[in-house]
Amino acid sequence: MTKNDIIRAAFTVWGKELYRTTSLTDIARELGVSKPALYRHFKDKDALLDAMYTAFFDDCVAFFRESYDRAVSVNPDSGCLIMIRSFAEYFIRNRDAFIFSLIRVFGRQEKETVSEFRERGMDFRRLVRKEKTDSTNYPSKFQLMVTTVIFNISIFHRFGYKRSEVPSDDVVKQALAQMQGQISRGLGLDAGKVAAMNYRDLEERAAEAVYGDTETNILLRGVARAVAEAGPWNASMELVAKHSGLSKSGLYAHFESKQDMLGKLFITEYVRILNFAKAQIEITEVAEEQLYLAIITIVNYLRSRPEILVTMNWIRTRRLELGRGASGRLYRIIRNIKLEAIRRYDQRSLIRIAQWVLFMIVNTLAWWSMDENEVSSHKKINHNIDWTQNVAKIPNESFRILFRFMALGLEGLPNE
Repeated sequence: MTKNDIIRAAFTVWGKELYRTTSLTDIARELGVSKPALYRHFKDKDALLDAMYTAFFDDCVAFFRESYDRAVSVNPDSGCLIMIRSFAEYFIRNRDAFIFSLIRVFGRQEKETVSEFRERGMDFRRLVRKEKTDSTNYPSKFQLMVTTVIFNISIFHRFGYKRSEVPSDDVVKQALAQMQGQISRGLGLDAGKVAAMNYRDLEERAAEAVYGDTETNILLRGVARAVAEAGPWNASMELVAKHSGLSKSGLYAHFESKQDMLGKLFITEYVRILNFAKAQIEITEVAEEQLYLAIITIVNYLRSRPEILVTMNWIRTRRLELGRGASGRLYRIIRNIKLEAIRRYDQRSLIRIAQWVLFMIVNTLAWWSMDENEVSSHKKINHNIDWTQNVAKIPNESFRILFRFMALGLEGLPNE
């Protein structure tokens, strides 16, 4: 048994539970050895995680090398597309690496992640026209592409294949083509209608909407605050009880388990968010205007509910089982929203598109940072809620960029 054997087993074993627990005992069982045998190679769990982190970047760079060399030899837009496709292919083929990247890599400081690639000879700044992200070009094309790819890879691994199955080359090509089409054309809406839209008027209408929290039971808000404080897996029933004002035993009168509690929180908030957006969408019959109203209304809702924004941010990178029948419930919610831009799709596609919309909004809110002297979401996305104070500074122009990308893909964005 070598160090590499242990590292590979760790990716597989811990990936099964999305790194909720990191037990060396499980790895020893997978390898058929005693736990002390692992200590001959790694002094503790942290040392093994550090080795996994190094192995992750080494493997990525080995796979990306040829694509990177081609990408830096062409114009930045073409180079970005080359790297995005390579990025997507690697993580489609390597499920365990993808899960590790969401939990252990992309949650770290952005500079730390970028420096790991740069030390291995890949400087991705060469593929971006502007190094400085500001309110005039945030979110960038690169960020929008990466976020869309991450969403699609997550869906692919969650619903496409059992863990033991390896996708064929044809399946990989098909998945890559679907992602590339979404990036290039978005939802394929009418470019002329998008160009003629009065964003300011729509934003003013959306700003007038006030969320009426008439619910007398504050239980789910307590759940959301506990998740915002500690994360979904560490949000104990004791912490929920503290935030909700109920006893721990009293919680079990409402929830069968912690998983049931988290599922109900997500479904309930999903319903609230969509119902809040629905009231605004119905003021127009123009599909393009409906989509932007949906986006800006959800943005306003999440800005006003920081604990829910944190909860949604946790969920975007950590798959939570929402309980049996969740997909059907989500579909019924989405189907009742008169958003003509997506109603032509079948049930599975409809749910996927609605989730993509929410995923893109949450990422745009969560990835925002003004400058290094202020709170950066890249540095604060962990167990606290402080970074949500910064999202109020994101200008509406950023969500116009997001809308144009979702409506028309890269074809809807100007050349930088």
